[in-house]
Amino acid sequence: MTYLVLVPDNLEQSGLELLRQTEGLEVYAPGKMTREDTLQQIPAAHALIVRSDTKVNQELLDAAPHLKVVVRAGVGVDNIDLAACTARRIVVMNAPDGNTISTAEHTFALMLALARHIPRADASMRAGRWDRKQFTGMQLWGKALGIIGFGRVGRAVAERGRAFGMEDIAYDPFVPDRVARHLGLELVPRLDDVLVKADIISLHALVTDETRGMINAESIERMKDGVLIVNAARGALINSADLAAALKSGKIGGAALDVYDVEPPAAGNPLIGLDNVVHTPHLGASTNEAQEAVALQAAEEVVRALLDNKFDNVRNREVFDLL
Repeated sequence: MTYLVLVPDNLEQSGLELLRQTEGLEVYAPGKMTREDTLQQIPAAHALIVRSDTKVNQELLDAAPHLKVVVRAGVGVDNIDLAACTARRIVVMNAPDGNTISTAEHTFALMLALARHIPRADASMRAGRWDRKQFTGMQLWGKALGIIGFGRVGRAVAERGRAFGMEDIAYDPFVPDRVARHLGLELVPRLDDVLVKADIISLHALVTDETRGMINAESIERMKDGVLIVNAARGALINSADLAAALKSGKIGGAALDVYDVEPPAAGNPLIGLDNVVHTPHLGASTNEAQEAVALQAAEEVVRALLDNKFDNVRNREVFDLL
């Protein structure tokens, strides 16, 4: 039997070549596809590889009678309806390894840019000014780095924090203490332990009912005055209006954001245009190395699932109760 793999989002050629060279697979990957084109092609597909643009929702699944596997070439599966896939006995996987280093490095780029006012200083120089005193910053050495979410990226950020001489404080109720001890730190038992101690808070949690909007007026009130917040995870972790209010009042000293609750940010987003916010357009995984790595991992997972009935990095494990 020949299986059709549909790739409606752009994917690095290394991943596509692996699929095309695998006997038993046929690949349809013309590049970025419109929603209409995707709906026309999905009825014949056995596997689907997506990035963040394609929405794998009820509409798409209703048109996909043969679909067995959905793979997200990246980490977050916000754009995939996990419950609907499970109900249809479709296994959902992601490719979490390839983005780790690039996202951790971008987190530190944001942190340094924020702590040393680099974007504003650059803009000042480009305007012909020399405002050294206006941009006095904060060194990272000796500061408490609060890491919320201690998965792959959170751990990589912790390692880099230690290299900068920072004191790492990590919170993640789903990670065993032994994982943190291996890195020479302990996980704190309560989110409050991070909120009240951290000089800089870096978000690396998944979006769940419990974490959605976790940075809000209530949690901000418990933070140190002047704390810095970095988010290269998911925009939905932050209540934008509450953060904007705290930035304007000075309770929050600054924020560096790579992700937003709506992308691109909606008109009127209260965080856009604030002087004490550094922005990038979701660049955490935007390196050549990361894009190639997630493409290869996604392709390998499709090959193993379709041809060997082996599954890695499954995001809806309850589906196995139905298979």
